[in-house]
Amino acid sequence: MGWLGKVVGGTIGFAIGGPIGAIAGAAFGHSLDKKEERYLSSKSIGQGMGGQGFEPNRLSNNEEAQLTFFIAAFSMLAKIAKADGRVSENEISSVEEFMQKDLNLDEESKKTARNIFREAVNSKEQFTGFAMQFYNVFNTQPRIIELMMDVLLRVSAADGIISPEEEALLLSAARIFNISDTAYANYKKRYIKETNKYYALLNCDENASDQEIKKQYRKLVREFHPDKIQAKGLPEEFVKFANDKFIKIQEAYEYIKKERNL
Repeated sequence: MGWLGKVVGGTIGFAIGGPIGAIAGAAFGHSLDKKEERYLSSKSIGQGMGGQGFEPNRLSNNEEAQLTFFIAAFSMLAKIAKADGRVSENEISSVEEFMQKDLNLDEESKKTARNIFREAVNSKEQFTGFAMQFYNVFNTQPRIIELMMDVLLRVSAADGIISPEEEALLLSAARIFNISDTAYANYKKRYIKETNKYYALLNCDENASDQEIKKQYRKLVREFHPDKIQAKGLPEEFVKFANDKFIKIQEAYEYIKKERNL
């Protein structure tokens, strides 16, 4: 994520507005408005000297989508963690684990993520604002939506329970992300009901028939196959998540096969 360092250092611009843009401006110490002011000033000077002016470097559309994912993730996690009035050590540990294991962030990127988290915890921006802006960018990429829902639940359940305040935010995210009640319940089972985690990983319940489980397994294998994910050119953070998910899907199916003697 070399582009992230350039954003943090203020040497490259971005065009993200809304609540995500507000957190970006606070976390990075500069705003889009300041970028535009410098651009207009530079353009005027350039034209005054007989030139055509110049436009500062900006993130590509794909990089801005990655930045949106990055800021939205840690902003929503901050709001979830603070929902019950305090951010616990277990929740912080869960967020750190997300940085390390899911996103494989380097130390500089981790510092930026923590800064975004702190800014979002104390900001006046609402959880639903972050969720809607995130969904507007990624609504055609269901696997990224799943990653976000998964990590929101993971951090919410870090203390062993999901508080009513956390549940309210999670349900609002599920509605915004167009996640069905059944799918949400299955995501939740991954962290709240350990005995069902293998079925939840296949988006099934324990009452599903053998044929339904096989069908769902084949569907998920196609969607998360590493070759297919690489070919889509998705953000590097998601590629790692998808590879890990592919392995977990295989493990879950093997467990169920042995349990059912398939």
